[in-house]
Amino acid sequence: MNLKAFHLVSLGCAKNTVDSESMAQLLLEIGYYLVEDPARAGVLIVNTCGFIEPAREESLQALRDLAAAKRKGQILIAAGCLTQRYGAEVARQVPGVDGILGTRRWMDIVDVVQRLRKEKHSQPLYHLPAAPTIGTDERGVPRVAVQGASAYLKIADGCRRPCAFCAIPLIKGAAVSRPMIAILDEARALQDMGVHELVLIAQDTTDYGNDLKLKDGLAQLLSGLVQVAPQIDWIRIMYAYPGYVTDALIDVMASHPQIVPYLDMPLQHAHPAVLRRMRRPANLEWIYYTLEKMRQRLPGLALRTTFIVGYPGETEAEFQALLDFIQLVRFDRVGAFQFSFEPGTPSEPLGDPVPSDVKQERYERLMELQQGISLQINQAYVGKVLDVLIEGQGDSLSLGRSYRDAPEIDGMVLVEGEITPGELVPVRITGAMTYDLSGVLETCRMSIPLTTLEKTAPSQAA
Repeated sequence: MNLKAFHLVSLGCAKNTVDSESMAQLLLEIGYYLVEDPARAGVLIVNTCGFIEPAREESLQALRDLAAAKRKGQILIAAGCLTQRYGAEVARQVPGVDGILGTRRWMDIVDVVQRLRKEKHSQPLYHLPAAPTIGTDERGVPRVAVQGASAYLKIADGCRRPCAFCAIPLIKGAAVSRPMIAILDEARALQDMGVHELVLIAQDTTDYGNDLKLKDGLAQLLSGLVQVAPQIDWIRIMYAYPGYVTDALIDVMASHPQIVPYLDMPLQHAHPAVLRRMRRPANLEWIYYTLEKMRQRLPGLALRTTFIVGYPGETEAEFQALLDFIQLVRFDRVGAFQFSFEPGTPSEPLGDPVPSDVKQERYERLMELQQGISLQINQAYVGKVLDVLIEGQGDSLSLGRSYRDAPEIDGMVLVEGEITPGELVPVRITGAMTYDLSGVLETCRMSIPLTTLEKTAPSQAA
């Protein structure tokens, strides 16, 4: 064991991954180094997720495992979303935790480590601010997480939306946008590193700049990104909020091939009554109109969304309306989740009245429907040529993603032959599966530009 070594476990979403990378960078700058084996580390850190019950249990188990094997001289720090909201409960359930660091002050990881080394504490050291300070004291640390030739770039943190089922505002606080100049500087640095793809993330990317008094802040940011980082091939937008995909945003996406025709817009449901109970936008006409407008302006648009089944009070008729909506709109990618009761959220008074077996049955029906749609859409790409970003190879195959696939959550493209990871290559699609495509390296001609996919993309109607 080396006191200057640290072991870091990052759980949850890509936004947590960025926080973990930022904490690691701060420790590296003062002479610490990262190790994979926790037995070799003097500092053990778990960046927890506290969004829903299964995520909380996973975080607690990771802490228990490290605490059980903890050796003399090691310090264990629980950081992130779970500790921000349930710090005292974490300390109670996991004896052996030395420090509690909330998600709002990840930038103080060095201070917490140094205080734990200098002082003896009979109780865990709590470092939890009373008020949100996300984004206001980053100390120049890049807010990125690089994974191969892709990088997550965090543009804001926190959320001001009133969704009844969501605990994020309780954990993260109100939305705080990062200064545009800092984001642009990081994009320029990532371009210099040879990154091919930027993935913009926040709890709500379409809210970027609201607190900075920017009008159409995300559109302004994208315009700046394509100027400062023209060599980055793909810029991808995640976590758009319904009702805030503006004409200005669509215009900037349509004007710059770097910004891939891909939109992740979690809708959560498609029945107005359920959406109102969720405190979500319930204007389905806006959804139909905006998606149709985007499909006209953005040839080959790939649409991703997520839905919740079994929300309190959801009737069979309301669920059927959701299935009808999915059948009509035909999303490329759909994620589905069974409602998770979260104490302290605005939905708490509704309870959790939908039986678990009904939730499961509805989940399975939804996914079965979407699998058929996904397969049909994928089959329409057979014979086409798509650029594929290679991420791995082995056994005479390479694995990569097209512009239609966000990292970690969407499908893959399997390519015959072993191609160097990090290369962006044209691939002729020869096979289609429910979620993935397969193909061969195209050597006769370049891949089809995204602007010409209008004639070749699957027929989809909103």
